[in-house]
Amino acid sequence: MNKNFALAVTGQSLIKHDLRTIESQQFNQVKAILQGTNLAFTNFEGTIFGEHGGWPLKGFYFGSSAPGVLDALADIGFRALSLSNNHSFDLGPPGILSTLDEVEKRGFLHAGIGRDASEAQGPSRASFDGRHIAMVAMDGGPGPDFMYATDPVGSRGGRPGVNRLRLSRILEVDEDAFGKLESIRDQAGYATLDLLMDNQPDDVPRLADGEIGFGRGAIFQRSDRFKRTIRIDQDDLAKNLRAIEAAADQGDLVIAYLHHHHWAADWVKSPDWISAFARRCIDAGAAVFVSHGVPVLLPIEIYRGRPIFHSLGNFIFHTRSEIDLWKRQEVWESVVGLCSFNPDNRLTELKLYPIVIGGEEGLQDDDLERRLVPHLVEGAAAERILKRLAIESAQYGSRIEVIGDVGFVDLP
Repeated sequence: MNKNFALAVTGQSLIKHDLRTIESQQFNQVKAILQGTNLAFTNFEGTIFGEHGGWPLKGFYFGSSAPGVLDALADIGFRALSLSNNHSFDLGPPGILSTLDEVEKRGFLHAGIGRDASEAQGPSRASFDGRHIAMVAMDGGPGPDFMYATDPVGSRGGRPGVNRLRLSRILEVDEDAFGKLESIRDQAGYATLDLLMDNQPDDVPRLADGEIGFGRGAIFQRSDRFKRTIRIDQDDLAKNLRAIEAAADQGDLVIAYLHHHHWAADWVKSPDWISAFARRCIDAGAAVFVSHGVPVLLPIEIYRGRPIFHSLGNFIFHTRSEIDLWKRQEVWESVVGLCSFNPDNRLTELKLYPIVIGGEEGLQDDDLERRLVPHLVEGAAAERILKRLAIESAQYGSRIEVIGDVGFVDLP
């Protein structure tokens, strides 16, 4: 093996329609980029309604798809899918089983859900054009405890579900505010038993000294400032890092993936904990870190010569028109990242191809359900997307040079 390996990474694919009949020159250009690589990767943002059936476990944001959408993703050029996200469990364990059956029938490399926790955690492995590829895909929620996979324990069977990275929301407050919270807790008679009953017994937040928790809400922490942050469960972190290390130790090119909805207050900014977590994954052996969940394009960082995609936003986004939040322009803009890795799994080139879902014309159409496929864009649209990404990425020491309608990331 003495040649480079081309890996394409894209935004998430929340796909409800079979796209194989759509003819568009700009969409075909996107497909040509993906099909010209050794491997193309996306997050399948959904669950399959298949032979195992299932029941809706959500209200307004519930969604499932027919198996044919997987054929549409394959037709676009994808052969690797992360499956860990907030829609993976929309049909419960039956949906997990149907999704696994259908992706396995089609030969996708996939990770992030499983028939039990061990399978969900992975790593999943496959070979493409002579290169061994592995994936570890995690979901950071927030989500109910029952959506996450478990292993059998004693007489209790395992549960199909999602690979978990437990994240707790921490709100740092000053001494005065913390004292008021303590007073409210004490005067209301809120006790440890209430905390237990507000959660499932397996899902009680771990409180340290100087912390207060109420039900499934944030943990309030005594501090000298006001700040919102995230705490990563150390057991979940260790298990997932071990999975990455196990694959890297075998020489695999490892894709580490995280889906989460712990967004920054300004969602076009990256949460301050993402970079540190991604670096832990790369230190464990990941060749690339990819994240979704925040539905917008966030910075690209290079750490130890390996790429960190803080969020690649959306690639396919079949959503409903009445949600005003989704009408913001940045929701529909992203890039296809084309990574070239040498035989030692070191990044040698990173090119960025700007896309707009539905094209520039689609941005003028208020019917979001008509914006079905991504278009490769050029000119002013390409400059707009790439320059914003370059400005945000510069905060992490990355330099993106725009040549023509393509972005080139400078590598150390």
